Amino acid sequence: MAASRPALIALTALAPVSWGTTYVVTTEFLPPDRPLFTGLLRALPAGLLLLALARVLPRGAWWWKAAVLGALNIGAFFPLLFLSAYRLPGGMAAVVGSVGPLLVVGLSAVLLGQRPTVRAVLTGVVAAFGVSLVVLRAAGALDALGVLAALASAASMSTGTVLTKKWGRPDGVGPLALTGWQLTAGGLLIAPVALLAEGAPPALDGRALGGYAYLALANTAVAYWLWFRGIGRLSATQVTFLGPLSPLTAAVVGWAALGQALTPAQLVGMALAFGATVAGQIAPKDARGQLFSSTEKSARKDSMDLTGHALRR
Repeated sequence: MAASRPALIALTALAPVSWGTTYVVTTEFLPPDRPLFTGLLRALPAGLLLLALARVLPRGAWWWKAAVLGALNIGAFFPLLFLSAYRLPGGMAAVVGSVGPLLVVGLSAVLLGQRPTVRAVLTGVVAAFGVSLVVLRAAGALDALGVLAALASAASMSTGTVLTKKWGRPDGVGPLALTGWQLTAGGLLIAPVALLAEGAPPALDGRALGGYAYLALANTAVAYWLWFRGIGRLSATQVTFLGPLSPLTAAVVGWAALGQALTPAQLVGMALAFGATVAGQIAPKDARGQLFSSTEKSARKDSMDLTGHALRR
């Protein structure tokens, strides 16, 4: 039986909520100044694990499609995101990255033929403004390379999201395998860059190993599986409007775990960003029937995939 739409949205939302814990795990558990190595250990082990579970490799055109999606969603996104975070003043990378929903609205019009609505554009603007109130700190000199990296990371993930929706999945392949393909491809792309830029891996203690295990399993393998599963059943615009939950979660975790104060302006920003996230889940009237049909079709397909996997075992 197909999951209800609210339940599907809630499960997909767990992905950006999980990503919102990345900052506190990175700063409290992992070695400093190793963003590419961290990106590598997030992506490649998770991808190999999902490949082992799914036991399905790409076929035909899906070799290059999986490589393109892996580069956009993982391999290029992670390094660009870390580069922007290191070169921009506190929170500015998240503010620039919050234009992602607006980019997805535009790309959906070009690649999916979905006409942008005034509501979607206004919702994207409100979401970006709310995020800016939550994460923006004292102003500092803006680094041109940092701004370009932040915009490029948002464009990379947005393009990957829309292409994931456009290409769907090959027959007989579930979201578990598709996620494994992308994480593996992205991790293999990051590996040489990390080695050249950061050198040999650092020594890891038990605390760091626990942090990396969390990032690879819950924060990446499970979270990206939920994310790509959601893209297959919801519209690309609906999924991307869940993105602001990531900086909101980071702010809440910082307040709860690190004792960081929340100002009145941040609370207003959280309300605006969360309201925009909720508003972004309201499907246009003429798309609801298609949305439910697509959801039920994907659920039946996933059920058949799981049944076949169980029989093979």
